[in-house]
Amino acid sequence: MEAEIPGQAGRRAGKPSRTYYLEVYGCSLSEFDALIMASRLEEAGYRRVARPEDADVILVNTCAVRLDTEQRIAERLEKLRLQLPDRKYVVAGCLVKARPGLVARLVPEASLLAPQAVERVLDAVDALESGRRLVVLDGRRDTRSMPQLPITDAVVTVMIQEGCLGDCSFCITKVARRQVRSYSPRVIVERVREAVEKGAREIRLTGTDVAVYGVDLPGKPNLADLVAAILEKVEGDYRIRVGMMTPDQVEPYLDSLLDVYRDERVYKYFHLPVQSGDDEVLKIMKRNYTVSEYKAIHRRIKSRFPDAMIATDIIVGHPGETWEAFWNTVRLVEELRFEKVHLAQYSLRPHTEAASMEQVPDSVKKERSRILGKIVAEIGLEINGSYVGRRVRALVTERSWREGSMTGRLDNYTPIILPYEERAMGRWVYAEVEEATFFDLRSSKFEPAP
Repeated sequence: MEAEIPGQAGRRAGKPSRTYYLEVYGCSLSEFDALIMASRLEEAGYRRVARPEDADVILVNTCAVRLDTEQRIAERLEKLRLQLPDRKYVVAGCLVKARPGLVARLVPEASLLAPQAVERVLDAVDALESGRRLVVLDGRRDTRSMPQLPITDAVVTVMIQEGCLGDCSFCITKVARRQVRSYSPRVIVERVREAVEKGAREIRLTGTDVAVYGVDLPGKPNLADLVAAILEKVEGDYRIRVGMMTPDQVEPYLDSLLDVYRDERVYKYFHLPVQSGDDEVLKIMKRNYTVSEYKAIHRRIKSRFPDAMIATDIIVGHPGETWEAFWNTVRLVEELRFEKVHLAQYSLRPHTEAASMEQVPDSVKKERSRILGKIVAEIGLEINGSYVGRRVRALVTERSWREGSMTGRLDNYTPIILPYEERAMGRWVYAEVEEATFFDLRSSKFEPAP
């Protein structure tokens, strides 16, 4: 659906808007889409400002994955509109596609852009300048080109594809990003090469499900082919971090991918969501694998790379999860001892199959999250605690959220927190691990690595 709807010209009508403010919610895909909008605006002469009150145009790129995030976005939009009623608003992203009526009620004068329409941001602003609003809820992502990518510290994020082939009962993202659209290897390699030449040292390949990369392209190159092409055609001392892969989609070519991972320039990091350790719950979730099939993938990875970090996602309290099913998930976590777990309580989302099922009480979800969270933390502390006293080599890639510190990454992507020194950014260092938490390592000193 696309429409230009008459609106009310604000006090700034007739005066070209030259400043914009951008607020981003959600995952790395949302950040990438925000980058596209910022790039298009700045190419047209707009200047980004740090405060919404200093902007002519306010852009909000949204997320729809969880109810609490949706509520936070709704509160923010209401507050912005109340405080700055004469600004021009463009709201984009997954919440626009999944719940356009909600967004239109919150900001009725805003232009609305689905994730696949973010390239139209200038059209959206132009419509507002003319007293109209542009609403684009459909379309196909243009993957023929990719904007130049900004480098944050020593990190660059590259969206390689959008969309998935699954039909998970809990997922609203499929409403917003259903169709698989992949950027060509040529476009991706070109942008990675540019980023490395400008100083990027960590290349994050991201997507809705990077395991389905290439199914829509001529010749159907897969993720292993893409990573191999980058390694072959981009010279330099960098590391590739591969994003989230659904187990059933990566399994058919897993051996080829593991062969590519032998290159030292690929972090030995695998993000493979299991979601539940119970076969019946996996069936209700419409995940296309069994617990035993997931275990087999885990074994294949660990047989090749024993120190690999395997990160996973787990939902507790999904409709149909009994206490017995929950304890099966606990047993799986204790058996596989994941290096990293993203643990979430099930969040009811509209337009999903799970929303119409009998719900697990919130009190039960909270209790299960507490139990499993404690076990996850204990395992993580045991794993990271084994590094204490060891001298490790790490690539410093970004500032830490802790003031005065920075993050280095081991070959398996384990983070180590170090005191900040600008000269160390993008460089290899040695550090002795002094302490550990369940999610990182820490040291108060380091030295340059040759």
